[in-house]
Amino acid sequence: MALMPKRVKHRKVQRGRIKGKATRGNKVVFGDFGLQSLEPGWLKAQTIEAGRIAAQQYIRGDGKLYIRVFPHRSITSTPLETRMGKGKGEPEFWVATIRPGTILYELAGVTEQQAKICFARLAHKMPFRVRMIKRNVM
Repeated sequence: MALMPKRVKHRKVQRGRIKGKATRGNKVVFGDFGLQSLEPGWLKAQTIEAGRIAAQQYIRGDGKLYIRVFPHRSITSTPLETRMGKGKGEPEFWVATIRPGTILYELAGVTEQQAKICFARLAHKMPFRVRMIKRNVM
């Protein structure tokens, strides 16, 4: 089941631009290893779920997976073969707006080698470049 908000103030939002780097959600907080985005983009709810399933299948209950992003934004599209001037289309799917530096997933309770393999599986599903980072212990 794909993620989506229970309620929203506005069903349809404008496209906008993704500017700058992530200032929040850019540090590994919950786990020991994190998957960090290197490029801006939209991450579909279906892609987040596909990544969750791939990671859960790999770790098999050994570690814990944390999902750090949520799709709050609706993306609309008009049907094919529709003429111009009939208004904005209906919401098609939900996305999370990702800035460079955002942590997407975190893993706890696994070795670094296991985390590297798990995040490599997730990286194939992501629509932008990502990298694995370790938690900074101060």
